[in-house]
Amino acid sequence: MIKVLIVDDSAVVRQVLSAVLSKDPQIKVIATASDPIIAKDKMALEWPDVIVLDIEMPRMDGITFLKIIMAERPTPVVICSTLTEKGAETTLQAMAAGAVCYVTKPKLGLKDFLADSATELINNVRVAAQSRPRRFVTAVARPLEQLRSLPVSAAAMAHTTERIVAIGTSTGGTQALEVVLTALPRVTPGIVIVQHMPEKFTASFANRLNDLCAVEVREAKEGDRVIPGCALIAPGGLHMRLTRSGAYYHVNVLDGPPVNRHKPSVDVLFKSVAQIAGRNALGIIMTGMGDDGARGLRDMHDAGAYTLAQDEASCVVFGMPKEAIKLDAVDAEQPLERIAGEIMRFAK
Repeated sequence: MIKVLIVDDSAVVRQVLSAVLSKDPQIKVIATASDPIIAKDKMALEWPDVIVLDIEMPRMDGITFLKIIMAERPTPVVICSTLTEKGAETTLQAMAAGAVCYVTKPKLGLKDFLADSATELINNVRVAAQSRPRRFVTAVARPLEQLRSLPVSAAAMAHTTERIVAIGTSTGGTQALEVVLTALPRVTPGIVIVQHMPEKFTASFANRLNDLCAVEVREAKEGDRVIPGCALIAPGGLHMRLTRSGAYYHVNVLDGPPVNRHKPSVDVLFKSVAQIAGRNALGIIMTGMGDDGARGLRDMHDAGAYTLAQDEASCVVFGMPKEAIKLDAVDAEQPLERIAGEIMRFAK
């Protein structure tokens, strides 16, 4: 039985979430609270397995409460926030603070939306219950100013232009990508990334990482060239494929049906990298639920690419890496803190 605490200042949200989650025989809503202060008192009586948490609340905001929980007793948290640009930014702050996943809610038609999204809500709570939340310390090898000041020589540009790194991740990936990307110097191979995330979130996510990293990080646009020192993140709600024109790699951003229930899909990216880059690519599959990316990573492996999986101990959810390992698609498993070093070894 998964014990759930719902913290939201809206009585309608608390009522609807409780009704939806209670439909699953493996989930029990043990308490609801209108703000974090009340929630803390209820948690003193019975600690939940999963917390469903709003961000904007009276007396204490959700991010502050989340940081307190993660410091005191790391507990899986599902963020329930509004799908707006502002909501995306604050939700990403919550993910960076340790939340496992999120559910988006509109400002209007909330009751119908939550009722229609029962499966998503239940799945997110189940995923969270299986996760192992941890507090990540960003692994910056050198001060950011020093990393940014490293020269980009013509030789380095020529050497890395033909090489490419493809990364796929999902649950827990926002934190994991921060650990990897902030540890990279400005001179790196071009990087293409699929992080399972809805539209409006990926631009904010890329901008946040760009402020933290020596490498340039941005949401990919149709036709963008993949260049050294730059990481392109697939836009939420669209797939991203690798293409090539002459000596240069580009990305194709396109609509289409979900693949493995996801759009963007890691498999779509990895399969295109296998076809276009072959042995000149490094494929990395990281923390996430499900099997998206496993078959694509096997295609990369079969095409001669070097392939890595984040190890179980450092994953929030060891689903995607585990499935890739089962398909013999992985050359090596590495803890999260060593993945940036593997990227730099590949670059050399």
